[in-house]
Amino acid sequence: MSKENLEWISVGHVGDLPEGRVKTVTARTVSICLSHFDGQWAAMDNHCPHQGGPLGEGSIEKGNDGECWIRCPWHGWDFDPLTGAPPGGHEDSGQTLYPVEIRDQEIFVGLEPEPERARTVTDVMAETMVNWGVKRVFGMVGHSNLGLADAIRLRTLDGEIGYIGVRHEGAAAFAASAYGKLTGKPAACLTIAGPGATNLLTGLWDAKVDRAPVLALTGQVQTQVFGPGAFQDIDLKSAFQAVTRFSQPVLSTSNHAELMSLACKMALVERDVSHLIFPDDIQTLPSDAKAAKPDGRTGGAIVAPSKEDLDKAVEMINAAKRPVIVMGHGAVDAGPAIIGLAEKLGAPVLTTFKGKGLISDAHPNAAGVLGRSGTPIASWFMNECDLLIALGSSFSNHTGIERSKPIIQVDFERMQLGKFHPVAHPVWGEIGAFCEAVMPNISPSKNAADQLGELAERWRIWRDEKESRLAEERGKGIHSAAIFKILSELCPEDAVIAVDVGNNTYSFGRYFETRGQRVLMSGYLGSIGFGFPAAMGAWAATQDFEDFAGRKVVSISGDGGFGQYPMDFTTAVKYGMDITHILLHNAELGKISKEQRAGEWPVWETDLHNPSFAAYARLCGGHGVRVSKVEDLQKAIAEALAHDGPALVEIMTDAELV
Repeated sequence: MSKENLEWISVGHVGDLPEGRVKTVTARTVSICLSHFDGQWAAMDNHCPHQGGPLGEGSIEKGNDGECWIRCPWHGWDFDPLTGAPPGGHEDSGQTLYPVEIRDQEIFVGLEPEPERARTVTDVMAETMVNWGVKRVFGMVGHSNLGLADAIRLRTLDGEIGYIGVRHEGAAAFAASAYGKLTGKPAACLTIAGPGATNLLTGLWDAKVDRAPVLALTGQVQTQVFGPGAFQDIDLKSAFQAVTRFSQPVLSTSNHAELMSLACKMALVERDVSHLIFPDDIQTLPSDAKAAKPDGRTGGAIVAPSKEDLDKAVEMINAAKRPVIVMGHGAVDAGPAIIGLAEKLGAPVLTTFKGKGLISDAHPNAAGVLGRSGTPIASWFMNECDLLIALGSSFSNHTGIERSKPIIQVDFERMQLGKFHPVAHPVWGEIGAFCEAVMPNISPSKNAADQLGELAERWRIWRDEKESRLAEERGKGIHSAAIFKILSELCPEDAVIAVDVGNNTYSFGRYFETRGQRVLMSGYLGSIGFGFPAAMGAWAATQDFEDFAGRKVVSISGDGGFGQYPMDFTTAVKYGMDITHILLHNAELGKISKEQRAGEWPVWETDLHNPSFAAYARLCGGHGVRVSKVEDLQKAIAEALAHDGPALVEIMTDAELV
């Protein structure tokens, strides 16, 4: 092709490359080895034909005859910079050469007009993801997922998917898990092979045990080097087998649209983790297949309880004098129906910790959280009741539901019914459908106690006690009761709150009074480090779904939890995430110290050496403030909540005042 028909692209200034040197430059998306030798300039394909080594990171070598050669830095193959030919000893490389021109000290490389991009296997699969409603990908682009990443890039350009590039793949998995918990829809995680993939495992386990849909997309080495132990070659299918409901490699012979369709359906319907493995060489194979759609592949989600089960439940409820409802996270979509049933019964509603916020603590029937992270109100009503109606509760030992009480357990998963011990009446069905079915036949006992009057009194007692705790002072930091009192007053009623693990979480469960906020946590896994990455996932949901649009996102952690993924604060800054992080800093893994003392162990290796997290937040480009006096809390938290972007409030706390 004549020079007139080429596209001339600037790749730098002559001063950028001294005589006798080579460097890698990029023109459009083409990687080029640019060389400067003997007063000449040359450009060739940057990839060594041996194993793709970057020639631009190599060197110029001179032979005994004065000839110049570009030497590959990986295995020492040589190429003539003017012809692309090797000196002999192996097959002709066929290296592509590009014309070079110097214009006013600026270097230009001539490329042929860019051909139309060929449709690939991963284009088909990315389009199928979009059709199934996947709106968000968290991940890291790397050498073994570049073809897949490019397919996702095209979907982002069309506005069909949002992408967030994280600093650690573990944060991507936690963000996707929280996204799934909040929306019921799967987000995807993108990683390279080997360590990038294995870094997902903790966050994927969090999603699995809390029944959140997630789609994991991992790169893999080329199929030709599977097995022998090539660089970053591990058996990903085996590595992910236990944590996934579905895990399959993508092969050249796969039905690519249907494979992605099945992965998405499995994550969505089973509320579990799906995993696809993308070998590097498969990602860019040409394909003219159509993307799959979900039409005609799923049915209704409502499972109605049987008439016999409903009749027995009504009989037990109507005979109870002190019925109490326990609302777990499994009842997340049935809140209004449960509250309506509670109001008709005049029954207190206790929540599990995972269910915190599903009923506002300001509601007359609300009795707070039950269990280790809970209130004395909830435990009192459980002890006094004569019937427990457990709706969407998994009976965790941390919740401590009293098994000796008569229990009606309703769940849409049959395996959850009587999972840990028999219950008086297990009912299989969707919780909202159960409540609506029994409501017309509920007639509270004439001998029923005035539990709502008792409930108001119990709240008065507990709030008085919380106020009295504010006076506790040891001169070692702020009481967590003061923090969550002020946060209860200031936090927007529709906020999404992601909490971490540790004393900060127990204090949140005990002291924070919800007024409509949605709470996210690492429930059954209880993984430290969940809080801030989960807030990133929640923020993404506020961008992707109208139901969550405009809602403030707040995260809460201790210094131990935030220290797990601190660099992803820069991710929040990069994408302008409106997240307020409340960090309780006591320079200690305080919960573990308490467990050591309780077990009569010496307190050992739970102390932490920390920077100023507020200063760190400012260095990252966010808002950061440090608080060491209780009288400064109100202003600091209010300003952070009002800040449009990532904000961190570092609060110096006393590890014993929880």
